Amino acid sequence: MDKKGSGGLVYFLLGIYTLMISWHYNHSIILLIIHYIFWPIYLVYELLTGHLSHDMWKIIPESYFK
Repeated sequence: MDKKGSGGLVYFLLGIYTLMISWHYNHSIILLIIHYIFWPIYLVYELLTGHLSHDMWKIIPESYFK
């Protein structure tokens, strides 16, 4: 199996996950675009500040599919 393709898929899915987090907290198109450009930095920031603690990492994506 080609490992190179699976890494790209994970990178893409983490980017989409970061956009979901950004929209959940900000509801701003401009910030969504900025967070899409710098999504790895924004994802680490959200993890370090604790915005994804207390099961928020799981609740945010579920809120889009209810």
